[in-house]
Amino acid sequence: MKKKIFDLFGCVVFYFGMVCLTHAQESEPVELPEYSKYKEPVSKVWFNTYGNIRIGKRFLRDARTHFRFEETVNTPFIGQIGRIYNRHAIGYIYDKKTNFSLGGVVRINFNTDEESTDRNVVPEWRIWHQYQFAMPLYSAMLYHRIRIEHRWTQSFAENSEYIFRNRWRYMIRAKIPLNDTKLKPKTYYISPEAELIMQSGKAVVASPMEDLRLTTTPGYIATPRLTFAAGLMYSQGQDLANGGNYKQGWTLRFHMYFSPDFRRIKNKLPEIHMTD
Repeated sequence: MKKKIFDLFGCVVFYFGMVCLTHAQESEPVELPEYSKYKEPVSKVWFNTYGNIRIGKRFLRDARTHFRFEETVNTPFIGQIGRIYNRHAIGYIYDKKTNFSLGGVVRINFNTDEESTDRNVVPEWRIWHQYQFAMPLYSAMLYHRIRIEHRWTQSFAENSEYIFRNRWRYMIRAKIPLNDTKLKPKTYYISPEAELIMQSGKAVVASPMEDLRLTTTPGYIATPRLTFAAGLMYSQGQDLANGGNYKQGWTLRFHMYFSPDFRRIKNKLPEIHMTD
């Protein structure tokens, strides 16, 4: 059974990879600058909630809400609201260290250009699927996450058309307990992580690397169902319109993880390591 699941995962990745290449081959050339250019870093602040709500023996509801602020000319540092994420999915728990998710995203984008005369708000739509694997490493836990997103985006210009892109994301994260030998309630931990986000589609000509994110996050496990964390992330990636231009950012991230389980005790599985 396990082999069949991983074979299916391989087929899914291969299929969407072929779709990605097909779109890329239809793109028109873009004139690149002679040298790469890095924009000045932008500061951001994110407030994120992650809910894993058990709805069955093997199934859970993945409910995430993110509020993302971005600095502007007149409001430095925390800035103005830039995006609101509503990411939801149904997750399947294969075993204590493996789970999969499939769902949708509604992202509300706010125009943070204070001199713009275009629209102030536009929606963005996504379908996403995720494959997460956990493995113990001495007293720590190591996580591998593959997430594939299919997104429809629109600019703030009036009557602009939606463009379609795929996102290919791989993240590796560690959770290292600091005041104990296990990740359990009343434990502080440190969590370094790195994520590479690639993109493809007709609009992606010379900018396949959308984002590289490097983060270090301290956290505290308050109860088996509640965890708090906060950290600093550095990111850089290519500008969609011109791959020779790179954007940068420093982001303060605040997280709350909650995992309620309303089932009867006799129906509950042993504790799993999938709370984030």
